[in-house]
Amino acid sequence: MYTVRQVLQNKSKQVWTTHPDMSIYEALQLMADKDVGALVVLEAGQLVGIFSERDYARKFIQEEKSTKDARVGELMSAPVITVRPGQSIGACMAMMTDRRVRHLPVVEAGKLVGIISIGDVVKAIIEEQQHVIDQLGHFVTER
Repeated sequence: MYTVRQVLQNKSKQVWTTHPDMSIYEALQLMADKDVGALVVLEAGQLVGIFSERDYARKFIQEEKSTKDARVGELMSAPVITVRPGQSIGACMAMMTDRRVRHLPVVEAGKLVGIISIGDVVKAIIEEQQHVIDQLGHFVTER
């Protein structure tokens, strides 16, 4: 059973963050520069939200401000759904599907230690299934 910890070991340790007062324009520019789909929102070192491309696409149209005037805190998703490093990838997939989210910050002992995306979860599930297939193949050929 793959866990969040295993997924984090196979990806960059960098988690791109922002703060609630950053302009939407600056946040989108940062996301484009870093090629990420979401930024974790921290205030005074505490996790207060997550801002994703989806938040922008679905919520910004309702605002009558420019991307330079609107702030991340106005569009971010909060409270944040988080996971722990020991949680199974299957549980994360279920959570992402049920809650319709694409990114899950990973928190351990109250500290942000990473973030996983739906792509990370799908990749891990495929790897896990391939491992099971390989094991079954070895079992069949040994008989």
